[in-house]
Amino acid sequence: MNTNNAPPPVGSNQPPKMTARGVNVFYGAKQAIKNVSLDVRADEVTAFIGPSGCGKSTFLRCFNRMNDTVDSARVEGEIKLDETDIYAASMDVVQLRARVGMVFQKPNPFPKSIYENIAYGPRIHGLAANKTDMDGIVEGSLRRAGLWEEVKDRLGESGTAMSGGQQQRLCIARAIAVDPEVILMDEPCSALDPIATARIEELIDDLRGKYAIIIVTHNMQQAARVSQKTAFFHLGTMVEYGDTSTIFTNPSEGRTKDYITGRYG
Repeated sequence: MNTNNAPPPVGSNQPPKMTARGVNVFYGAKQAIKNVSLDVRADEVTAFIGPSGCGKSTFLRCFNRMNDTVDSARVEGEIKLDETDIYAASMDVVQLRARVGMVFQKPNPFPKSIYENIAYGPRIHGLAANKTDMDGIVEGSLRRAGLWEEVKDRLGESGTAMSGGQQQRLCIARAIAVDPEVILMDEPCSALDPIATARIEELIDDLRGKYAIIIVTHNMQQAARVSQKTAFFHLGTMVEYGDTSTIFTNPSEGRTKDYITGRYG
């Protein structure tokens, strides 16, 4: 394990919720991520930006071991949740994914009712002792996702019958129903219209501080709006990482400036 690759200091009084040190990712012989180190803090939204194929989604998937589902994938280095090495042999991956939830690019509600979409995770993890408890979890999760008033009278209807924007907020509600500590979002607005995108961005802002949030986005304006820290990736390397305002107004690396000003990507 390579633990000597500390990220550049970017000030926050909060201790890191997750840390990555010297992370390399390979798909077979091809290296997709090269020696990346950064900290993720609970009181911030961290955005990963960069051109298509630069490795930002691959790196995101390292934080809840989603790359384990790819036979050819190999992850080297160290990633910790608090002080726990998430790649340790003793790590329960099911429990890890309850603590580090994920929202995918395309809304993927279960083919179940709105209620059952939310209740599924808490039921598996034994978070509700009875129906009253479960009702409270479902309502609370939908409220935090800004959906309760829209769906409270049709909880028995299918989640797949909702609009795209509602489906994505349902997926966010499903992720937070198991009381995670970190939420990973892989381009959560790329399939949505501008109005639905604005709702998701408002939701991310509302959730900041309750969860550590990492968002992958191609939309640089979105990264500037919702995040406090930004990491710019290019060809599998993290070129620059720091305060979002600095990355967008005064980047220290020429490649970052070229990408942000539209010279490539």
